[in-house]
Amino acid sequence: MPDRSSDREQWGSRVGFILATVGSAVGLGNVWRFPTIVARSGGGAFLLLYMGIVLLIGIPLMMAELAMGRRSGRGVVGAFRSLQPGRGWWLGGIVAAAAVFFILSYYSVIAGWTLVYTSFGAAGDLQGLDVEGLEQLFAQVTGGTLLPVAGQILFIVLSSGVVYFGVTDGIERWGKILIPSIVILLLLLLGRVLFLPGAIDGVMWFLRPDFGRLSLGVALEAMGQVFFSFSLGMGAVLTYGSYLSRDDDISRNSFVITLADVAIAVLAGLVVISALHAFDIDPEVGFGLVFVALPAVFNTLAFSPFWNAVFFVSLAFAAMTSLISFLEVLNAIFMEEFGWSRRRVVPMVGTAIILVGLPSALAQGALAQVILFDRDIMDAVDALTSSVILPLSGLITVLYVGWVWGAGAAAREIAGDRVDSPFIHVWIFIVRYVAPAALVYIFLAGIAT
Repeated sequence: MPDRSSDREQWGSRVGFILATVGSAVGLGNVWRFPTIVARSGGGAFLLLYMGIVLLIGIPLMMAELAMGRRSGRGVVGAFRSLQPGRGWWLGGIVAAAAVFFILSYYSVIAGWTLVYTSFGAAGDLQGLDVEGLEQLFAQVTGGTLLPVAGQILFIVLSSGVVYFGVTDGIERWGKILIPSIVILLLLLLGRVLFLPGAIDGVMWFLRPDFGRLSLGVALEAMGQVFFSFSLGMGAVLTYGSYLSRDDDISRNSFVITLADVAIAVLAGLVVISALHAFDIDPEVGFGLVFVALPAVFNTLAFSPFWNAVFFVSLAFAAMTSLISFLEVLNAIFMEEFGWSRRRVVPMVGTAIILVGLPSALAQGALAQVILFDRDIMDAVDALTSSVILPLSGLITVLYVGWVWGAGAAAREIAGDRVDSPFIHVWIFIVRYVAPAALVYIFLAGIAT
């Protein structure tokens, strides 16, 4: 087994690790995609299904990645190589790194939009605009050149500035600030929208089970949402696990992180669905939900610039916590594989992401005529990543943990002398059989679509 480097960075506290890892999971999808899926897929029935999949697949996979990271003391490529040296499984780390690289290329663009809209909201530029006016503004922003590119660059610079200062002074410190801030801002918004006429009906509609809407397709979507929302298969959880100390309880931390992520997703859903239901707005509007529909709702409130600013600041914070973890995956690879300093790697990775992300930044504007697989550039990269590369990466990871490194070795890393507990036996069965089967299904379905 590999020996952890004595000078390996470590988390300063358990709370810091949990908040940073929750931040990796909490992102833009919690605010617009999760409420949309819940609303169209049976409300409370989907929530029950989602939480069941979280328990069955999400938590076991998180435990597997944390175990790989802590045992190896390496990032995603080094972990695959060092736990079973001399084999080609290290290419699994390359697949995960590729997934993160492509995700960053377009995710940073969308994150940049949140900065643009934060400035619009604070300046009162959204005030007085109806849905039609907000649609026109969104088209102007995304279809332009300066604002999308400038927003993306600024967001990468800000996020890189956090990881530049390392695990404790950068990632952990800002995780302790950003995650509580997101919760406080969402609670503030919820406290306001619940007083809108019809908002409580929206809450009941959001939570009321409608089992008639459940189907195999809905289950597949729930599995995909769990996979994406927990940053599984991206190397982020594994990389953060590599900074854990031997005293940290992997299984307990996994449950806490999962509970926090699900709670924030549900909180965001309550905010979004309550607001939309009060104004009878269809949640099936994609990005328009965030940049058109919700600002239209906030514009009906007193002090609308304040509420718009609060909403987009919370959205920007959520995007930043995810972006930080994705950047750290790539930073850790270059620091370990080439022996480069963090001071050298962070600007290099940030610059590469900006350059690769330019086509996505211009996908609605100057490059709108470029169509790949019947999609614009941003949608094509998103589809390739979420439907093919991520499930493939997750499949490689569970096969590696379950059969190559060995579920027994992983279980000892997780549970120590408690490997004979029923919980660990269930975990081993899931990692070896259930999770691979589910990921094969997701992967094949993604290719078929």
